[in-house]
Amino acid sequence: MTDILLTGQRAVVTGASSGIGAATARALASAGAAVVLTYRSSEDEAETVAEEARRDGAEVHAVQADISKPEDCARLFDEADRLLGGVDILVANAGVQKDAAFAELTLKDWQTVLDVNLTGQFLCAQEAVRRFRDQGIVETSAALGKIVFTSSVHQGIPWAGHANYATAKGGLKLLMQSMAQELSCEKIRVNAVAPGAIKTEINKDAWQDDEAEKDLLKLIPYGRVGVPEDVARAVAWLVSDAADYVVGTTLFIDGGMMLYPSFRDNG
Repeated sequence: MTDILLTGQRAVVTGASSGIGAATARALASAGAAVVLTYRSSEDEAETVAEEARRDGAEVHAVQADISKPEDCARLFDEADRLLGGVDILVANAGVQKDAAFAELTLKDWQTVLDVNLTGQFLCAQEAVRRFRDQGIVETSAALGKIVFTSSVHQGIPWAGHANYATAKGGLKLLMQSMAQELSCEKIRVNAVAPGAIKTEINKDAWQDDEAEKDLLKLIPYGRVGVPEDVARAVAWLVSDAADYVVGTTLFIDGGMMLYPSFRDNG
């Protein structure tokens, strides 16, 4: 991360007790940012991530929050104000899966996924924009504020058995673009990253043994399954001044999955 500088900037990363969120919090901290990372229930895991970063000299704090609740989002940013003195960066990463065949998908599981993966991202982003405006532009950043949503290749690829997840990610795509269209004139940059197959606990069944990974690699032209750091490095770049002219973009981090490799030999 030596080419990415975030010194003096303050970041909130949601859903950062493990996986992509944890890797992102570490990447921002190693680039010089002070970080508040959130967890919903995994306090020990979140504190471990924070402590690892502190050992490297970074300022990192773990804060409990359920981002699907407006009051928790407001409290989260109040804590960022108290601990960091403000916020310049939001990485809206928290997400859940509740999978089922369409006819068996319960309303509760439909709503839970939309509450966290779409409404929760909206609530955090809305709170961040208000804070950006209140505090004004800072010397450490060319932008008034930066927001990166963690989306998915399934914002564009239908996913049978995961209708709630794909619906939330499709909505997140247009939320990001609509925000960018509206807010870029205020020098608030809004973008997204869309991971493909990444080795995290949420999809462990798809890569944990050789046979499962072999099947998964049929969907990845680049020939390997991604790791959380692949996404984290991209997020750190997107929120840095090196990407200051990048607005309203989804950066796919997928090893080519969006190229629909099953069509390669069927033209």
